[in-house]
Amino acid sequence: MTIIVTGGAGFIGSNFIFHMLAKYPDYRIICLDKLTYAGNLSTLADVMDNPDFRFVKADICDREAVEQLFAEEHPDIVVNFAAESHVDRSIEDPGIFLQTNIMGTAVLMDACRKFGITRYHQVSTDEVYGDLPLDRAELSFTETSPLRPSSPYSSSKASADLLALSYKRTYGLPVTISRCGNNYGPYQFPEKLIPLMISNALQDKPLPIYGSGENVRDWIYVDDHCKAIDMIIHKGKVGEIYNVGASCEMRNIDIVKLICKELGKQESLITHVTDRKGHDMRYAVDPTKIHNELGWLPETKFADGIKKTIKWYLENRKWWEDIISGEYQNYYEKMYGNR
Repeated sequence: MTIIVTGGAGFIGSNFIFHMLAKYPDYRIICLDKLTYAGNLSTLADVMDNPDFRFVKADICDREAVEQLFAEEHPDIVVNFAAESHVDRSIEDPGIFLQTNIMGTAVLMDACRKFGITRYHQVSTDEVYGDLPLDRAELSFTETSPLRPSSPYSSSKASADLLALSYKRTYGLPVTISRCGNNYGPYQFPEKLIPLMISNALQDKPLPIYGSGENVRDWIYVDDHCKAIDMIIHKGKVGEIYNVGASCEMRNIDIVKLICKELGKQESLITHVTDRKGHDMRYAVDPTKIHNELGWLPETKFADGIKKTIKWYLENRKWWEDIISGEYQNYYEKMYGNR
């Protein structure tokens, strides 16, 4: 089995590659990544010499490069993690989100049609559903909930989902889609909430929280998400959408206070900043479908996962310090400059 993983130098994609190489020693895994600001080749350092792994630096919007890779590798499965994903950046500059998240998805699916694959999997987000009110705890999103994206980022992901479903209906492309809650764990780029708070706290810097910090997110440990995708690409029904969530809702302010407690830092570091434009209040997805149809359940409780995550950032300071300094962007040249 040969699998192309796009965006595999990013947070969730890299963890998925580690999971797949460990679980399936007879699989060949190809990582296609543009290495934008959020792609970090040093994350993949431990697998770069694995004979069953190949890294290719390319943009999913580059049709010629994508088709050349498909011609060389003839993949069985494509899992598309590649995306611009930071909401704040999408508010400042929507264009690159539309280009990568929509047009890049089209390029990949066209290549899948041309070369023939057994599965194209689109990694989406619960943000395509919009948000839920804080005072209606009984409500959660199902796969049939209407799409009401709030930001250019979530709109671009919703567009890609619809495009993928149209390729299934029009061309018969074997598509599946997963929509997941907020991930946390090792190798997350330190502009996202949890790694930002950990790295800032370790440096005794202010811990900036939007507004009152009462926004609620549905958190899942990254390994559990990777196992869900593994299950979907092998057992999921073509044309179906699967919500992936751990039913673990937490307020942002409570997560930051927990991080302060775990690191022995004063809550006085917490700083409330002007709220994000169009900030969604609450996310919650219902994972009943993936449990009933595929037998998936999350394995990591938040109390355990956050401890493991904090421990990882404590033990891997160089990884995130290189990112903060910008040094990580030189890693590609170090690896490939003389080749």
